[in-house]
Amino acid sequence: MSETVDWWSLIHAERARLVKLLETLESDQWSADTLCSDWSVEQVVAHLSAAANTGRWAWIRSIVAAGFNADRHNSRLLARFRGRSPEEALGIFRTCITATIVPTKDYPAFLGEVIVHSQDIARPLGLTLTPDPSAVLEVAGFYAAKDFAVNSRTLVKGLTLVADDADFRVGSGPAVRGRLLDLVMAMAGRPDFASLLEGEGAEKLRTRMS
Repeated sequence: MSETVDWWSLIHAERARLVKLLETLESDQWSADTLCSDWSVEQVVAHLSAAANTGRWAWIRSIVAAGFNADRHNSRLLARFRGRSPEEALGIFRTCITATIVPTKDYPAFLGEVIVHSQDIARPLGLTLTPDPSAVLEVAGFYAAKDFAVNSRTLVKGLTLVADDADFRVGSGPAVRGRLLDLVMAMAGRPDFASLLEGEGAEKLRTRMS
């Protein structure tokens, strides 16, 4: 992990970028499906608000109280930060833009969380949200090197990832080529983005994901 990267500036910028998109949504779009499991837009936003307000000890207390059940842990946090309406959910998330709370020092993972969940929201709605390329590059390197929250490193083991739009090439084995953001989203386990990738290793990656 680079010591010269201003991680908080990148995280804050991506949160602010998502807020701008959320401000354009109609009320019914908040209940729309996302690419994140069975969560709606409103639930994903609540999850991001919870993540921005949950430090190490708060996270430990929550997961212990949930009996180490991740789904129950997430559901409790969602209920706390969702609010009573889309407007309230947006208001809560807006206050989180400049928050500097994380449970661990794995900053690229938390930057990736904002970038990935932003795409989880935007793509099913047919909206375009373009993150900072430098932020995406940092997340791509982290995902390729480490499993954290998502099994990204395991997913691409034995494959060479090559970005068409950035100076990014990692791994060994059959090549998987595409936009850097598509590679990141595929490493995060999103088949919709993996379908856009090419190269002799692309089908192997999609098979692993299925």
